[in-house]
Amino acid sequence: MATQNETTVRSGSGSNGEERRKVALITGITGQDGSYLTEFLLNKGYDVHGLIRRSSNFNTQRINHIYIDPHNAHKARMKLHYADLTDASSLRRWLDTIAPDEVYNLAAQSHVAVSFEIPDYTADVVATGTLRLLEAVRNHVDATGRKNVKYYQAGSSEMFGATPPPQSETTPFHPRSPYAASKCAAHWYTVNYREAYGLYACNGILFNHESPRRGENFVTRKITRAVGRIKIGLQSKLFLGNLNASRDWGFAGDYVEAMWMMLQQEKPDDYVVATEESHTVEEFLEVAFGYVGMNWKDHVLLDKRYLRPSEVDNLKGDASKAKKILGWKPKVGFQELVKMMVDEDVELAKREKVLVDAGYMDAQQQP
Repeated sequence: MATQNETTVRSGSGSNGEERRKVALITGITGQDGSYLTEFLLNKGYDVHGLIRRSSNFNTQRINHIYIDPHNAHKARMKLHYADLTDASSLRRWLDTIAPDEVYNLAAQSHVAVSFEIPDYTADVVATGTLRLLEAVRNHVDATGRKNVKYYQAGSSEMFGATPPPQSETTPFHPRSPYAASKCAAHWYTVNYREAYGLYACNGILFNHESPRRGENFVTRKITRAVGRIKIGLQSKLFLGNLNASRDWGFAGDYVEAMWMMLQQEKPDDYVVATEESHTVEEFLEVAFGYVGMNWKDHVLLDKRYLRPSEVDNLKGDASKAKKILGWKPKVGFQELVKMMVDEDVELAKREKVLVDAGYMDAQQQP
C-alpha cells in the first residue's frame, strides 16, 4: 500500500522542500471529456493518472498528443494504468498505489441508443461500476486516513428524461433509457456515500457537451463528419432519426473546468452545468450544412432504426447555481461550437480523400 511519503516523493516533492503537485485519477481518460480534463489539469500543474481498459486496438487517440513515455520520468506527468469499472480489485489497487487527491469518474458506456441494445452491461459499468469505485475510495480513505480525497461523479442531463425544461438540481429525474436510469443510480450512490460516510463527493449533471473529439456515432459528430465528407465528395447521404429532439449543447472544453471547480469548494455539492439554450437536431443541421454552403435537406434522410424505444424531447439546463457558487459560465456558443466541429471534419475529410485517391480506402463505404 502506498504511503503518503511515497506519494509526496513520486509527485515531485523532494528534500529541497518543494510543494508536491496535486495528483488526479481519471477513469475514462481516453474519452472526449477525459482528454480535455487531462489537458486542463496538466496546465494546472497536476500529475494525472488515467485508468484504461485493455483493448486489442489502441484507443488512446484523444490523448496521444500529450502522452510522454514514462521512461522520460521527469517529463511524463500523465501515466496510464490498466483497470476496469467492472473489476473492483483493480480500482482499489490503483487507488492505494496512486493515492490521488482528486478522483474523476468519467468512464461509462455513454451511448444512449446503444444502452437499449446492451442494458445489462450499461448498468454494470455505469451504475454498479460507480458503486465499486465509491467503495474503493471509501476503503482507501479508511485504511490510509487520507480524509482530503475528493470525488467527482459524471452525471448526465439524460437523467431528467421526460421532465419538462428548464431542469435544475431540484428537478425530479424521469430517465427514459437504460443509460439514464443507470446514471440516476450512480447519482444517488454518490449522494449516499457523501451523506453516510462523509466522503467529499460531487455530482456534475452535465448537459450535452460536444467537440471535434466527440465519438463519431453521436449525432452531432455524425452530422459534422458527414458534412465534411459530403463537401469533399466522399459521401452523398446522411441517415438520422428524430430531428425534433432538442438539446442544450455546449463545448466539452468549457465543461471540464466546471468539474474541477466543484472539487475546489469548501463543501461538496451537486451542480447542473449547461448553456441554458436549447436547439433541435434540425437547427444543428442548418448551421452545419449552411456553414459550408449546402442545404441539409438535399442530403439528410430519415431512418427509423435510429428512433429510440422511448424518446427524450427537450433538455435545457438551469445552471444558475453553478454560475453563482462556482463562478462558471460557458465560453463557446452554439454557432461557434458547430463551426469548430465542421472545420475539423472538413480537414479530416480532405486527408481521407488523399487515401481514397491513392487507392487505400473505398469511398463507397458510405452512401
